[in-house]
Amino acid sequence: MKSFWKKILPGNHDYNSKRRIRNSREINPNEILMDSSNIPRFDTSQFEGRIEKPISRFSIYILGVSFIIIAGIFIFQAMYMQILHGDQYLARSEKNMLRPIPIFAGRGAIFDRNGMELAWNAPADELPGGIFFGRISSSSPMSIASDIQSLVSTREYATSSGLSHTLGYVQYPSKDKNGFYYRDDFEGIAGVEKYYNTELKGNAGSRLVEVDAIGNIVSENIVHSPVQGNALTLSIDSKVQSALYGNIKDIAERVGFSGGAGIIMDVNNGQILAITSYPEYSSQVMSDRADQKAVRAELNDPRLLFLDRAVDGLYTPGSIVKPYMAIGAQNEGVIDPSTVIVTTGSISIPNPYDSTKSTVFRDWKNLGPVDMRHAIAMSSDVYFYTVGGGYKDQKGMGIIKIDKYLRMFGLGTTTMDGTHSVLLSKAGTIPTPEWKKITFDESWYIGDTYHTAIGQYGFQVTLIQMVRAIAAMANYGKVLTPTIIKDDITHIESNVPIQRKYFDVVHEGMRLSTQIGTSVALNVPYVKIAGKSGTAELGVSKDKVNSWITGFWPYDNPKYAFVVTLEKGSVHNLIGAAAAMRQQLDWMNVNTPEYFK
Repeated sequence: MKSFWKKILPGNHDYNSKRRIRNSREINPNEILMDSSNIPRFDTSQFEGRIEKPISRFSIYILGVSFIIIAGIFIFQAMYMQILHGDQYLARSEKNMLRPIPIFAGRGAIFDRNGMELAWNAPADELPGGIFFGRISSSSPMSIASDIQSLVSTREYATSSGLSHTLGYVQYPSKDKNGFYYRDDFEGIAGVEKYYNTELKGNAGSRLVEVDAIGNIVSENIVHSPVQGNALTLSIDSKVQSALYGNIKDIAERVGFSGGAGIIMDVNNGQILAITSYPEYSSQVMSDRADQKAVRAELNDPRLLFLDRAVDGLYTPGSIVKPYMAIGAQNEGVIDPSTVIVTTGSISIPNPYDSTKSTVFRDWKNLGPVDMRHAIAMSSDVYFYTVGGGYKDQKGMGIIKIDKYLRMFGLGTTTMDGTHSVLLSKAGTIPTPEWKKITFDESWYIGDTYHTAIGQYGFQVTLIQMVRAIAAMANYGKVLTPTIIKDDITHIESNVPIQRKYFDVVHEGMRLSTQIGTSVALNVPYVKIAGKSGTAELGVSKDKVNSWITGFWPYDNPKYAFVVTLEKGSVHNLIGAAAAMRQQLDWMNVNTPEYFK
């Protein structure tokens, strides 16, 4: 048998040896990782078999460079954060553990002249809108970013009407979405709250809270104690002011005026006794902002609730400027106060555009012969056309001097300095040739002077200007800075260089106005009033008017000046601002008679 196998298997190895050799033979790696060619029987044109290719050196280089760049970026960033800016990030990390929390200062209260509280702080459990701000126990775990707050007081306002424009409102401390305060004090938005914000707000304090990694409080310390804001006492009498608002509102709603305003001021020191604007917004609603529907209603009200008509409203004055025209005419020697001008209800002059025609300037009524005192009392337009612009043989002041004397009393100028900014007002307009050229690019005509002399045309004033002017008329020429702060130092802006006897003529005419003239509604038995009414026509159609009343009391020893206007009422109204002021005087006689002594 052996010989047989030897023949079958050449060589000197037997079968078992051959099997051992075959089983122990190493497999070439190329047989595992790569086939350099297809098995011959595969049809490679039909993509049969396998084609394998080694990774190129270029790909390996690209991969290596990428790793090097990424590693370089990490190394650079580590150096940037740890070496170059290590101190900065260390401080930031410490702040993550030591959290400053504001301690809100109490805002100063606001009082009226009699000590009645008008605005104050009321502790509450949450800010308007549901923002929690109560002090939390330091023993309980919490999220420091959203839950730890200091106690905040809500701002409360007196419910009396007519005070909102004076007091204004506030915006509460604000925080971001993470619960951290970026404004840690109250901010006054309007009125006294805004203009005296520095005095009222005080200084917020702070406490430093240490927390662990999961937000548990470890310790806390007060770093700065809060400083309470200063209280502020206003010169206003809140009862008088609320009554004035109510009387203006009553006449406006009953007769059909769209709004109104009124001011009462001490003629000796400039302190405001009452200043109100109708209609008004709610200080409480605007501060709380809890009722968004109510907030939107006030913001979108077409009656312009946020316009402070007493300070920022610009109005055509009409006949209330005639007393100042009378002062100027006397001082310039244009006419003697006792000289009588015969009025026939109108004057006419040649039409500047067509000499064959005349331009007629009408009076509100044929008043017949009048001197200066009766011209003021009866509010004669023809008289003041004549002394203002001249007519026939009677010379007039002319527009340049009209502008001069009106500005002496503060018309056409801003009111007050920065320390009394709550009463800053717009300058308004006194029409002049320069103004007309700039505004309309037109020449000035005598008719423009006539209209300006009776407070029409482009004439515009504010109530705060008019009360300052009428106070200067009452006190014989001291133009005062109005103030809303009680016991504020009297500030005289200027002295009108006019003889006292000229003021007396105007005083007599204004007193006569309340006895027999256009201000007769103010002829009350309990105090002597000197007054001057006015009706300013509006628009081209002149179907709307502003109704005015100005004046002072007591006539013999003036203490208080007043001005009231009702805006955009029907030209056919027989009831206006004088009726509102009469109701106010009657109310004061019963409730605050001390102001008439």
